[in-house]
This record gives sequence, C-alpha cells and structure tokens, in this order.
Amino acid sequence: MKKLLLVSISALFLSACADKAQYEQAVLEQMKKEKDIQDYKIDPQHMADCVIDLTTKNMPGIFPGDPNRMTAYRNYTKMLTLMDSNDPKKTLEELRNDFGSAEALADAHNNYTESMMNCISAVIMESEEDEKAATEQTQPAEPAQPAAPVQPAAPTQPAEPAEPPKN
Repeated sequence: MKKLLLVSISALFLSACADKAQYEQAVLEQMKKEKDIQDYKIDPQHMADCVIDLTTKNMPGIFPGDPNRMTAYRNYTKMLTLMDSNDPKKTLEELRNDFGSAEALADAHNNYTESMMNCISAVIMESEEDEKAATEQTQPAEPAQPAAPVQPAAPTQPAEPAEPPKN
C-alpha cells in the first residue's frame, strides 16, 4: 500500500514538474519575441524567471504539486500559445471553459501582463543601478589636493622693542 502511495505521489510530482516546465518554456518563448525586451537589451531568460516568479504568486494552488496549480500551469501555457494554435478562436473558447469564465481568463491575462510590466521596470532599474555602480568604480578618484601651507600665527608683541627712529 505504501509503494502504491509513493508511486502515485511521484507521478503527481513529475506531472507537476512537466506542467511547470512547459509554462516556463512558453514564457521564455514569449520573452524572446517581445519587442520591448529586445529594445531594452534585457536577457530573455532573466526576464522569464522574473515573470514566472511573479505570475505563480497569483496563480491558484499553494505549491507546484497542487492540482489547482498544475491546471493553472496548463491553462497559462495554453493562453500564451493561443496565437500559435491552428484555430485560435476555438482555443480561446476552450480557455474560457478551462479558466471557468471569461472574467477568470481576463484575470489570468492581467496577472501575466502586470507581472511582465513590473519585471520590465524592475530589470531596467536594476541595470541602471549596475551601470551607475560600474561607472563609479571605473572613474579614477580625484587626487587629493595638497594641504595649504600652515602659516605661523603673527606674534602679538614684538620680541624686542623697536629702536626709535634716528633723525
């Protein structure tokens, strides 16, 4: 009985990993096609990792092996590959059914889009900070100015009385 349970859990875990891997691949492919990513010279893999991290935080399910999360991975993958399908209209209808409603599909699309926008701004800010730090490190430090010579304080009383002028 324990072996059957172990095999069932293993199969569930492997299935969850496969669904997540397909989702990650679909996101990476989208990042490679995205014009903004190319324009800003952002690494597609770095961007995909960020988007995946943010979108999964708002997906149904608690952990990757959760059946709800596995379904979400499959549905999000299908949503991202909608335009690559043979019949996008039919696939869109399937997505509405898979997500439960048109509103749920719209929420999922908003989750993905917001995650992507947040990641673009975060990665751009990160790269700007990196550039600024690199610039500061490569600029030579300004040479220290030599200290001004110290002048002795003027004596308050002459050391010897001055001789009276001779006429």
